[in-house]
Amino acid sequence: MRAVRLHSTGLAIEELETPRPQPGEALVHVHAAGITRDELTWPVDRLPAIPSYELSGVVADVGPAVDDVAAGDAVFGLTPFDRDGVAAEYAAVPAAGLAPKPTSLTHVESAALTLAGLTAWQGLFEHGALGEGERVCVLGPNGAVGHLAAQLAHGRLAGPDEPCNLVFDTVGGDALARSIGAAARVVSVAEEADGAFYFVVEPNRAQLVELARLADSGALTPAIDSVFPLEEAAAAFARVAERGKRGKVVLQVVQDE
Repeated sequence: MRAVRLHSTGLAIEELETPRPQPGEALVHVHAAGITRDELTWPVDRLPAIPSYELSGVVADVGPAVDDVAAGDAVFGLTPFDRDGVAAEYAAVPAAGLAPKPTSLTHVESAALTLAGLTAWQGLFEHGALGEGERVCVLGPNGAVGHLAAQLAHGRLAGPDEPCNLVFDTVGGDALARSIGAAARVVSVAEEADGAFYFVVEPNRAQLVELARLADSGALTPAIDSVFPLEEAAAAFARVAERGKRGKVVLQVVQDE
């Protein structure tokens, strides 16, 4: 199979042996893989490594002790960050991190929904405890996470001059610093800061199911900034590092959608 691998010298497209699913894993024929800014700095202690942890595709095979997905299922999901990623034609991933792909979305759109959607959900509801009648300020509402958070918080978004119960920060820096003390709760996915709760997103099948339901109902639409073929992974990561993006950068592995 073709795969993107990160070396100390940069990214390369390589031919690798297709992995075999181990107990609890599913082998997914990857159709699309989302990428995230700074993720090339994560696996520096285990190079070479396959980047990208956000996928949409079709299950090709399952390992022992897997009974919640089966070969032929269209799925999307997030794989843990401490292992090889999914920027490849096939990826063996924990089956527990997969959910049925939204029927109304393409694989590219579904891959864009995984990490960003889970981050928005966990920031607002799991860690931010946003309740009925409360107002939220989303810092960075045009980014991959922020625009989904704004949609999930529809009807509860505070305006620029309105008080809010929760600040959900996706950008860090001065914007985060100014928000400290502006609300009862400040949650950040961008950086650690005194007065804010910082978290790292985790795979969660139940939340993916809910995100898919919202997408299929028309209440949630992931924004795509740009799409690159697997062979142009270096250009895709260059784009994800730029400012001014609106939505997600995605690698399209299968080009005939």
